[in-house]
Amino acid sequence: MTVVNEGVELTVTGNPPTATPDVPRALATRSFDDRASWMSAMAGALGIVWIAYQITGWSGRLGFTLLWFVVYLALYAAISRAGNPRPVVFDRLAAATVAGGAVVVGLALLSTVSYTVQKGWPAFSQWGNFYTETAAGVRPTAPLDQGGILHAIAGTAIMVGIALLISLPLGLGTAVYMTEVGGRAARVVRTVVEAMTALPDVLAGLFVYATLILVFHLDRTGFVAAVALAVTMTPIVARSAEVALRVVPGGLREASLALGASQGSTVWRVVLPTARAGLATSLILGIARISGETAPLLIVSGASTYQNLNPFAEPMNSLPLYIFSAVRSGQPNFIARGFGAATVLLALVTVLFALARYLARPKRGSR
Repeated sequence: MTVVNEGVELTVTGNPPTATPDVPRALATRSFDDRASWMSAMAGALGIVWIAYQITGWSGRLGFTLLWFVVYLALYAAISRAGNPRPVVFDRLAAATVAGGAVVVGLALLSTVSYTVQKGWPAFSQWGNFYTETAAGVRPTAPLDQGGILHAIAGTAIMVGIALLISLPLGLGTAVYMTEVGGRAARVVRTVVEAMTALPDVLAGLFVYATLILVFHLDRTGFVAAVALAVTMTPIVARSAEVALRVVPGGLREASLALGASQGSTVWRVVLPTARAGLATSLILGIARISGETAPLLIVSGASTYQNLNPFAEPMNSLPLYIFSAVRSGQPNFIARGFGAATVLLALVTVLFALARYLARPKRGSR
């Protein structure tokens, strides 16, 4: 290569240096180095902690697991630092910490569900009577092939249905007001909703007891219990629905208004259908919150052993109240029935969640 410098030609031999192209690091996949690092770190941490427990005489599964995880993070960082820059080490540590938290939550959920099913399986497996009979005339010490929880299932369905009819329009209307109308009053409403979200459930029961039972002299019925559940459910639906409505792009609202649609028509025909999946999720959160509520029911709902389908007369039992009464009874058969009812409650919530997600799925090929 010939270079001209101030009229003098200089001849340079050799090829010019070429810059090494930057290759982006793959974030979605694990490399062989990463897999080898965390596997060796886990094995090494397990060996170190086991030897430490043998030498010191320590005991306890929880302490062993926590110490193993801490030593694993330290070894993982040291091994990764040997052949990777500092950002990669921090990224791996963050990923390992988040994965560890997810494993802990998953194991806690799995252990809770498995323990409930195991304790309740003797009653849960009584297909002939557990789901088709009530507890009327059945003693707590009676065998598991006598009596059932039909009255509690019916009571829970009726209470949750009434609470849903009350909370859905109130919560959805509040969310629409906060997102679509706005103003100073909307900020006040949002503050109240956020405060009610953290409201203890027992206070909702005390509020309904002080107003409907003491002031208006209503009896302890399923309707009163449903109102207490609605007080708990409404702020949950309103807060989560507001988040779902805020995700809707503002361009859709502007396009609808530009075509001559009113604000009400825009909300009803554009905003709400677009946020359907998020609104269904908010509804699921509200139902999941009240399905297992026990504190309000202890105050405003009277327990019963017979089936009552009229929410405006006589006490009405529910699955949470039945579970609470059974587990604290001290009778082994009654405790087994309580865990069986808890298993049924878990199954009902799971089925409801799956159904709501199925109905809220986006339709393929729709425009």
